[in-house]
Amino acid sequence: MALWIWATIGVLALVHVLQTWISKGKNKNKMLPPGPRGFPIFGSLHLLGKVPNRNLYQLAQKYGDIMYMRLGLQHNIVISSPRAAELFLKTHDLNFASRPPHEGAKHVIFGQTNMSFAKYGPYWRDMRKMCTLELLSNHKINSFKAMRREEVSLLIQSVQEDANNRRVPINLSDKIASLSVDLTCRLVFGKKYKDEDFDERGFTAVLKESIQIVAAPNLNDHIPFLRPFDLQGLTKKMKSINKKFNTFFEKIIDDHLQPKDEERTKDFVDVVLGRMGSEESDYRIERVHVKAVMLVDFLLNILN
Repeated sequence: MALWIWATIGVLALVHVLQTWISKGKNKNKMLPPGPRGFPIFGSLHLLGKVPNRNLYQLAQKYGDIMYMRLGLQHNIVISSPRAAELFLKTHDLNFASRPPHEGAKHVIFGQTNMSFAKYGPYWRDMRKMCTLELLSNHKINSFKAMRREEVSLLIQSVQEDANNRRVPINLSDKIASLSVDLTCRLVFGKKYKDEDFDERGFTAVLKESIQIVAAPNLNDHIPFLRPFDLQGLTKKMKSINKKFNTFFEKIIDDHLQPKDEERTKDFVDVVLGRMGSEESDYRIERVHVKAVMLVDFLLNILN
């Protein structure tokens, strides 16, 4: 055990020396904004504290609205004013449009191939266009009106039946969450699925857990050479959740690839699958891309 610990320390020290040498060469001619000097390897992670937004505000009072911070081995620019935000998000938006590598998106959301985490380019633009036209356009929203009315009527009927048959409080939160899941399944997948079709804990519980894990501060994002150790145990949890999503989405894809009634209205999965294998663009859509788009649309519709 002692030998393993000393070997790890030696590797960390070597990596730090190499990182310092490489960063000096890369940043020699770069003009970076002012910011706090960080520790070797860990950078300024310790300055974030338990309330990062307040601590970043205090640092901005000292270093300015545009501040440089190294978090682990990751270089970051922190902006703290509307004027500075406009420069990054509007004036120079294309330079900052892509998301950096993210462990949560990699392991949970199928390798950052979804619209939220994909690299900006032809694939991202086409996915955005497809989601907008097939789910978010006024025409599509209006076409779902009858479906929404039907599901709300079923909810009201369920509440009335529970009120007549039981003398215990009715948990409206659970019923509304179930309504959201049913609507989303019909909008995206074309039909409703039961909780047990997905996981014994149900859709809502697993979705909440996946969001919490993806959003959790992850050392592996900031110090990549720690990834094999999985010190926080997040990677193991992420892979477990992805396995549940993958099994469920594979079943949905297989169901949609079966011969179907020509009169049946195409759902969103049909539209995406219609482009699978196409090489007309600079990219090729495979099953992993379909599953990534399905997951994000599923999450967004339920959260909304």
